Amino acid sequence: MRRHRFHRQTSLVVMTVAAALAAVSCGTPSSPDDPGATTARPLTEPERDLLYDAEQQLTRSCMAARGFRMWAVPRRPLPEDRDFPYVIDDVRWAARHGYGSDLQARREQVRAADPNQRYFAGLSAADRQRAVAAYNGAQSADRLEVRDPNGMTVGRMADGCTAEVQERLYGDLATWFRVDVVTGALPALRQQQVAADGEFKAAVKKWSACMRERGLNYADPYQARAAFKDNAAATRTAGRQRQEVRTAVAEAECARDTGLTTTVRRLDRRYEARLRDQYRDEVRSKLRLERAALPRARALLPTDQSGNRPEDATTTTTKE
Repeated sequence: MRRHRFHRQTSLVVMTVAAALAAVSCGTPSSPDDPGATTARPLTEPERDLLYDAEQQLTRSCMAARGFRMWAVPRRPLPEDRDFPYVIDDVRWAARHGYGSDLQARREQVRAADPNQRYFAGLSAADRQRAVAAYNGAQSADRLEVRDPNGMTVGRMADGCTAEVQERLYGDLATWFRVDVVTGALPALRQQQVAADGEFKAAVKKWSACMRERGLNYADPYQARAAFKDNAAATRTAGRQRQEVRTAVAEAECARDTGLTTTVRRLDRRYEARLRDQYRDEVRSKLRLERAALPRARALLPTDQSGNRPEDATTTTTKE
């Protein structure tokens, strides 16, 4: 079954900057009964916000020193945007958003309003090339390469503002890049393993039967989602939105009633624990580097008298 994914856009706006530059230049804890599992506490969301804010501040300063501007953007511009890798299992979310067509429209609005995107688009061709070199590193710079768990080679330049910022926060750039690439590939690999599992396939068959009883003939959750998400040219009408919500709610209720929700959560934990054990050196190294970076990040970001960082309002709230 193809992946049934709805992205929570945790860094939607800032990533549009990276995408623009690139275009020019081209969790759940591990199971406690698994003795090899990595048991160290992962970062909290406020800690992730802190590192994100620090990276942004350092990147803005670095780009300014090289003659370019950047603006602070929220880490989670749409907090209600969620990721359902296997099946929608939240009836309330489905009743409000269906398969997320409304959120897709809002994502596009966020991208269109992104000041960084507009700024880089407004640069001359020569200045955009300079911005690429400033942000990603010069083509003549040393190059780092890492093979990820899927066998793909991922590379990057060893200079530029992104490299400078990450080295300042996390220490050894080569080590950080390696562990970040490896651990970043694990969620997709885990989801592939879950989708290929016999228990998952059996649960999906029961789910499909439940959907048929409701007059909805879909072999798997991806097929149901594709009926509404893949036809991007379709006009969004009130009737179409009602049908989308009806189908998504049925998907979530059938996932609950047939045990698909329970199955995918169990399998997801199982394969997560296995992968974290298989790549435990990288998982532990990344967490160690992130924890070591937290005091540096705190030192970079001033707090007001209430103890809140000025960036907090920027990075954790979104105008509805």
